[in-house]
This record gives sequence, structure tokens and C-alpha cells, in this order.
Amino acid sequence: MKAVILAAGVASRLRPLTNDCPKCLLKVGERSLLQRSMDALKQSGISEFVIVTGYLHKQIEDFVSQNYSDVKVTFIHNSIYDSTNNIYSLWLARPKADGEEILLLDSDLLYDPAIIRRVLEAPEENILTLIRHELGEEEMKVVVDASGAITALNKTCNPADAVGESLGIERMGRAYTKALYEELEVMMEKEGLSNIFYERAFERLLPKGHTYHVLDVTDLFSCELDTVDDFNTAKQRIPAELF
Repeated sequence: MKAVILAAGVASRLRPLTNDCPKCLLKVGERSLLQRSMDALKQSGISEFVIVTGYLHKQIEDFVSQNYSDVKVTFIHNSIYDSTNNIYSLWLARPKADGEEILLLDSDLLYDPAIIRRVLEAPEENILTLIRHELGEEEMKVVVDASGAITALNKTCNPADAVGESLGIERMGRAYTKALYEELEVMMEKEGLSNIFYERAFERLLPKGHTYHVLDVTDLFSCELDTVDDFNTAKQRIPAELF
């Protein structure tokens, strides 16, 4: 199992905090978001990392190289980060992720490390983490049918139809990543869909029989960090034992 961390984005809504610092290196307490994620993953036994960088990539590479020399890290640079979305960063990770067991994470998450342990301990091979709260237009919403199977995963569906928001941590087995990269190859090379969210690829795999088990982690702390207000709120909300 290896962790694929997407860390290419500019995070313009967090300016001025991100004028000279990539979002994943912003600190809550004594540790940055990326440091918190890598520590959580290491504590759960992950020792191989693939990090896709873009904006201010040298800062990320230097930080990881200086602090995580005890694990295997591969950096992949998304040179067109300013005109693509996270689906393209995921596509660039193909040489290290296609046909592999992976944990896929956004680099800007703030969450209880117990979420990683719960994902890894789940008996199902493919896991999508979910948090339940009042939803609006911005959240990546998850819609399921009566049996709990995912039927939609996007930002545009009716919030009333959704059971919650995708947290941004997914576990994938070998068969899933193989199917995923076959789908991404079509989307990138034939359809030019490089500036959308990677969840669209997940949706396209549903009718082909490739899906996730939804894992509800609402009871564990997590926090969205899209704006300066979000960041200030996170510093107040984070449990003392995680600070």
C-alpha cells in the first residue's frame, strides 16, 4: 500500500496566506497540513509516498526531503498546475499508481489520524470516506441508493439527495486503479478533460461495476480549509489532543 498525495493547487481563495506558501505547508498548531497527513500515514504503516506537486513545488520537495528521509518518496511535478485540476495531477501519478493498492489523499486535509486507521482496517477493498453535515453547492456530494450503493458523486447534484460529503480520502485496490487509469487515459488523451475534479472518473466507473464502499467518519474530527475564515475556524475547532 502506498499513499498518493495531490499537492499541486494554488489555493487562491486562501490568499494572502498562500502568496508565498503552498496550502499544504500552512500550519495548524505546530505542524503543517502535509506534515500531519504524512505523520498519520506513517503511524499506520505507510512507508511509500507519491506526491504530485505544482505551485511552489520546491518548498514542498525541500520540506519532505528534510523531514521524511526514513520513507520512500517520489515527487511528480505538474508543470501546468495553473490550468488543470486535481484529475490531471492524479493522471500524472499513473506510473506509480496504475494497478497498485493506494490511498489517495488531497494534501490540504485537516483530520483525526484515526480516520486513516479506520480506512486501512475496513474489510472492503475500495473505500470512500464520507462526512455528514448540512450541504451546499461547494461540497463534493455523495448520493446512494436504498442499498447504500453510490449512484452519484459530484458538486452539482441536489444537496437534498446526498447523504454527505466526500472527505477526500479514498482507498483503492489493484483492480480499481487499473480500471481508473484506463478511464483517465480516455478522459485525458481523447476528451481533454484535464480541468475537472477526479471524482468524475469515479462516477464514470460506476456503471462499469467499479465502485466504493462508503465509510462514514463523521464521528471523527475533520475540517474543510478553503478560505482564510475556514483556516481561522479550524484553529479553534481542532481538538486539544490533536493540536
